[in-house]
Amino acid sequence: MTISVFDMFSVGVGPSSSHTVGPMRAAYRFVTRLTDAGLLPRTAGVRVELFGSLGATGQGHGSVTAVALGLAGYQPQLVDPHRAQPLVDAVRASGRLDLGGVREIAFDLDDDVLLSGTKRLDFHTNGMVFTARDADGAVLDEHEYYSVGGGFVLDATEIARDALPEDDTPVAHPFTTGDELLAVTRRTGLSIAGVMLENELCRRTEDEVRAELLHIWSVMQECVERGTTTGGTLPGGLKVRRRAATLRAHLESATGEPDAFHAMEWVTLYALAVNEENAAGGRVVTAPTNGAAGIVPAVLHYATRFLPGIDDDAVVRFLLTAGAIGVLFKENASISGAEVGCQGEVGSACAMAAGALAELIGASPEQVENAAEIGIEHNLGLTCDPVGGLVQIPCIERNAVASIKAITAARMACHGDGVHHVSLDKAITTMRETGADMKDEYKETSRGGLALNIVEC
Repeated sequence: MTISVFDMFSVGVGPSSSHTVGPMRAAYRFVTRLTDAGLLPRTAGVRVELFGSLGATGQGHGSVTAVALGLAGYQPQLVDPHRAQPLVDAVRASGRLDLGGVREIAFDLDDDVLLSGTKRLDFHTNGMVFTARDADGAVLDEHEYYSVGGGFVLDATEIARDALPEDDTPVAHPFTTGDELLAVTRRTGLSIAGVMLENELCRRTEDEVRAELLHIWSVMQECVERGTTTGGTLPGGLKVRRRAATLRAHLESATGEPDAFHAMEWVTLYALAVNEENAAGGRVVTAPTNGAAGIVPAVLHYATRFLPGIDDDAVVRFLLTAGAIGVLFKENASISGAEVGCQGEVGSACAMAAGALAELIGASPEQVENAAEIGIEHNLGLTCDPVGGLVQIPCIERNAVASIKAITAARMACHGDGVHHVSLDKAITTMRETGADMKDEYKETSRGGLALNIVEC
């Protein structure tokens, strides 16, 4: 197993992991490639073509902006979201870009970033081709990249050896399926979190794993705080109002005994806050994607607020368990809405949050697996149809609904004994097959579903 929990949870910027974070990483990798080959000083121009889903929704998902930032030497985990748009505006106004931050070239955002939404490359709908030319127009280098979901980026070399772009460090307990994961827990007596931790210890010390996971949690908390204190409308033609700040004010000003829906309203608040921040291009944690970034933090916030005894150790266990479940989706299906629809994003995040919450409330590994299976089973067939190519409608509310669903799935599983008819592996296989059967109109192209029936204003 090569996928780490820190691949499933990474700090980035909105509005999309596959359409914003991925293209930024691809552009940064291309500049690094030019630098390593000694071609950067000779490069006078770069042209980028975005295919398939990237081309169809590149403007609304911030792909063009992301490419410019990546070419300028910025990485999604480090770029300041508040400085990003002014930087790109300066490129548009001047027609110049500092390639890698060191080599000034002519660069026109409209002419040099082509959106070819009606064409796709063979391997994946989120394909990109980067071409560097010298002052005479001769091609110095040309390279393909694919943004395959959750910010993961592959190039032709990695595709040829069927590998994800992570390290291949041997781990203590390799697993690629849910059945293999459960077999490890039975053989070792470890929880799912314990298995994932021992695998991470092959790369980092326990103190480092703990510190990095708690950093991920702190970024999630900061995102919720920003989202619940920022009003106004979201960028883009839809003019969607931000609701989280108003809802927080309502919940905090309420008097008297809370009603039976009190906790669920807070869960809704947390999810709305994260996904409004994501839609605004703010800093979020891919969990496992940006479009589904609100579910895991919403359920973890629920646990820390409403469950007893949830300390930092419990937060670490939650994220390790969620990461282990996310690995199964990444290994055996997809977390890309452009590849399998929103079942691969919201569905996988719901399963991750459900299993992780079950772990915290005392579930056995079999019950954790059951919770994750319930979480994905009841998201099967979910389409990805963002209105206007923006990660706003139905994406923001969808995260809130899936967060509640994850809590329900965890509690249902804990009332059982872990024995159930449909395994998590079977549900993941079904999700992959359903995605393959789904029309492209329902896979993040904004050419079907709500995107077709709701006209952008």
